[in-house]
Amino acid sequence: MTVEEIAKKYQQIITDLGEDVTREGLVKTPERAAKAMDFLTSGYDMDADTIMQGAIFHEDYNEMVIVKDIELYSLCEHHMLPFFGKAHVAYIPDGRIVGLSKIPRIVDVFARRLQVQERLTQEILDCIQRSLAPQGAAVVIEASHMCMMMRGVQKQNSVTTTSAFTGQFKATETRSEFLHLISTRLS
Repeated sequence: MTVEEIAKKYQQIITDLGEDVTREGLVKTPERAAKAMDFLTSGYDMDADTIMQGAIFHEDYNEMVIVKDIELYSLCEHHMLPFFGKAHVAYIPDGRIVGLSKIPRIVDVFARRLQVQERLTQEILDCIQRSLAPQGAAVVIEASHMCMMMRGVQKQNSVTTTSAFTGQFKATETRSEFLHLISTRLS
């Protein structure tokens, strides 16, 4: 579906809400909303595995690699309202590392789809696991959901945390080190 087709649907929704789409402030709203939705769901047009494969290198390093505080913005699939927060991603290499910029890119690939936070967490973890076959991987996401903040229960200060772990991160000591490092400011 093209942006123009989506814009026509937004125009109809605005009209159905009782608004005048010819009003100055709304004239370009259907097109802007369609372009925004196209961008916010652009993850459907991207392949996370291909992105990861573009920057895998052989390296003997076998200690924890963490990319933390990765900003993420997504749309709740239940209400199509935003949720936003931070992802913390780690892996323990087993002979293969990935260019660090690829980790935030795969977060964006999965976040730019209609989502639930639980699935988003698991999809990021599964991609790291498939692409690198590490000794273990971990993902923690902390997010605020507009569907809880501006409608429904209206709890503005609530944060939802999800986590997923494989391999060595299933061990208490490794998991504890990861959780400590993502909650600590070292600089």
